[in-house]
Amino acid sequence: MKPDRLERDIQFRALSAEQREQLMIQVAKRYYHLDMTMSDLSAELGLTRWQASRLLTEARDTGLVRIEIVPHTPRLPGLESRLQAAFGLKDAVVVPSSSDEDAAIVLDAVARAAGQYLSGLGKIPAIGISWGRTMTAVARRLPPYWNEGVEVVLLNGSMNVRSSGPQTNNVAELFASAGKGVATLLPVPAMFGHAATKEALEHDPTIAAVLDFAARVPVICFGIGAMVPDSVLIQSGYVSLEEHAVLKQKGAVGDILSRYIDAEGRIVDPDLDARTIGISLESCRHRSLSIGVAAGLEKREAILSCLRARYMNVLITDETTALAILD
Repeated sequence: MKPDRLERDIQFRALSAEQREQLMIQVAKRYYHLDMTMSDLSAELGLTRWQASRLLTEARDTGLVRIEIVPHTPRLPGLESRLQAAFGLKDAVVVPSSSDEDAAIVLDAVARAAGQYLSGLGKIPAIGISWGRTMTAVARRLPPYWNEGVEVVLLNGSMNVRSSGPQTNNVAELFASAGKGVATLLPVPAMFGHAATKEALEHDPTIAAVLDFAARVPVICFGIGAMVPDSVLIQSGYVSLEEHAVLKQKGAVGDILSRYIDAEGRIVDPDLDARTIGISLESCRHRSLSIGVAAGLEKREAILSCLRARYMNVLITDETTALAILD
């Protein structure tokens, strides 16, 4: 160490707590308020760059300096970071909500945030998606030209047996239309009456090509279903209320990609699963981005299940639900 550097280092270590705090304030003001470089402020204050950097770090660690992230869209970065740390997520998006807020308003806010998040990913050539109420809401909140020329592929069968509400199985077309791209559909029911029928269709060259594409696309986005009487799988005619009750008795906490899972993300009914067509849940773990979108406290257990099983590495949800998950 050069003599002048050694002398300054000795003086630096000899500072009292009050002197050190005043020096931290001076460093922080020059760096954050006056936009000075570390070299310039170090020279002005008679410090080495190492000393200035150390003071700046100490100012943040002790709370003398607090850095806030203030998004232009309604988001809660602090809560997002807690989710990422707790569950090892690549990213999280949390929008403000309250426990007494109307469910439709919360869903719309989450859908809008999901649309903005997908648009912010930049140019991605292809994305795999599920269908249902949540993903329909996301599709309707995608900004125009959100990903021009994108190819959208369905991850699970989508033809309804019956319809008793708004259409929720045309999500791929809505995604592709908003991005001026093309949709690759899986034009078969989500569930079949016999496993042999599903197996035969999986070997059909057209269906097999779609499933292969869906299994390889690096970015996927899906909704998460709760065990409620008005779930999309019940309304679409795939599962009866009696079957739904049996699935709950077996430990089902929700569904993802038309597959019912327990609290640890395991398939609860192998026979039903053998009649369900689409990508495997295991394949969700191996995507660059596996984005789960869910709003509402009723989906807490299903979200937790997906997090425990690592079916997603990005979660988009609302504040009340996020707090319940972290509880």
